[in-house]
Amino acid sequence: MREKIELSLEPQIALDSLALKSHLIERNPYLEKQDFDFRINKQTIDARRNAVKVNQEIELFIGEKVEPLLVPNKSYQNVANAKQAIIVGAGPAGLFAALRLIELGIKPIIIERGKNVRDRRRDLAAINKEHFVNEESNYCFGEGGAGTYSDGKLYTRSKKRGDLRRILEILVNHGASEQILIDAHPHIGTNKLPQVVIELRESIIEAGGEVHFNTKVDDFILQNSEIIGIKTTDNQEFIGLGVILCTGHSARDIFEICQRRNVEIEAKPFAIGIRIEHQQSLIDELQYSRKDRGLLPPSSYSIVAQTNYKNVQRGVFSFCMCPGGFIVPSATANGELVVNGMSPSRRDSKFSNSGLVVAINEPDLNRYKQFGSFAGLEMQREIEEKACKIAAKNVNIELKGIQKSVSTEFYSQFSPAQRVEDFIKRKTSSELNDTSYIPGLTSVQVDDYLPDYIAQPLREGLIQFGKKMNRFSTNAGQLIGVESRTSSPVRIPRIKDTFEHTKTKRLFPCGEGAGYAGGIVSAAMDGERCAESLANLYG
Repeated sequence: MREKIELSLEPQIALDSLALKSHLIERNPYLEKQDFDFRINKQTIDARRNAVKVNQEIELFIGEKVEPLLVPNKSYQNVANAKQAIIVGAGPAGLFAALRLIELGIKPIIIERGKNVRDRRRDLAAINKEHFVNEESNYCFGEGGAGTYSDGKLYTRSKKRGDLRRILEILVNHGASEQILIDAHPHIGTNKLPQVVIELRESIIEAGGEVHFNTKVDDFILQNSEIIGIKTTDNQEFIGLGVILCTGHSARDIFEICQRRNVEIEAKPFAIGIRIEHQQSLIDELQYSRKDRGLLPPSSYSIVAQTNYKNVQRGVFSFCMCPGGFIVPSATANGELVVNGMSPSRRDSKFSNSGLVVAINEPDLNRYKQFGSFAGLEMQREIEEKACKIAAKNVNIELKGIQKSVSTEFYSQFSPAQRVEDFIKRKTSSELNDTSYIPGLTSVQVDDYLPDYIAQPLREGLIQFGKKMNRFSTNAGQLIGVESRTSSPVRIPRIKDTFEHTKTKRLFPCGEGAGYAGGIVSAAMDGERCAESLANLYG
């Protein structure tokens, strides 16, 4: 017999399996004489009030064994000899597009400029230790995309785009914990995502698909306004039914190919700011209203403010909050400074961080109107390069293997940093807090590298946040680097119902880089929809 019940309990009961079982017996005395077990189907944490509660949907199994939430299934038909389609990019959009094509009887050929997920690690280490960015293999480029070595959060507000549960089940079938099927805000963790990505790739190859690493797209192959394939920098050509373009938000060279080939592209809204870092214990105390969080997970936050600078309304908001996480260098080229956040599965770092960003408006982009659709790209580039130069001049850089004739500031990943209250008061920080950012920090005023239409709304936003969350906007926190890759500053337009490019047939702009997703899950769902449309139109 089975029975479902809903509970709202104190964390010390809900998050301790023995205590929870005792509570179930106390609540339902008839269970004491029964052979029973239970499974948690759904779980959320409500920290909106001082008394934190854990809400759970429990399923009782009386006189029978507990069934798993998901029956493992990784079987895919073989498409080795089927018609083929090209996928550019092996991030979540590309990997899930490939699996969906296989289900639909089409052979996917994935073209990835970067390295496989294991080989990427050496290049990430070089960024952290030697400050050298491999411009084809870094925190953004390579197998799994930017998501593999970011936070691994799996929730999305874009549930209308596809079947969220299906995406989570595919991840569980490829090695992710069943816990992601239970939690309201599921999370895999950057330490476990690489193995999940490897298993996704193995499923694609075992089914007859192809994955080509270290292979960079140099041009599109077009016939009569239809894209039939791509050409690579090593003169290979890959031809297929169509091309699903899943290149991520940082593949600027792909946008340039689109422009060169008259593939329509347009500017879109995005945001720029910084990363803010605190001790995780402070955020826990602010959110849970207690000194010791006990069995509760490291807490997160989501904050937003409306500001008015020079009569322009601007939103300031947190982005990609990483409890128990790290700040990492995410530049895709030497000579630029970009940061991002990530968390391991246990979220056990003593630091928390979040992007704190300002919405970029049309008047801001008008300053770069000579760049047309690339106005946002040029704004990003200018700010990232300025931050890199200013930080590099503040430190004595000694790097191995760099010729003396080369400007060493070009190879700096030291990040500018300023404590929060100092920023609000326009003071240079005489000292900086401990940090999770491995390459190192140097004290620089945020106003020295962010333009006033970003810096001043940030200042006003932080003042508002400090009123809502006591001590959030004090020198207990500090502002680090440039958070400029929140989303793509361009969109490759497509037809709403078919996902096909508005003017170039057989081209399916997909995921974050095309301007249609904002994370692992939304990108994965978008990849599936593009694959289905390609198969429906041309398969």
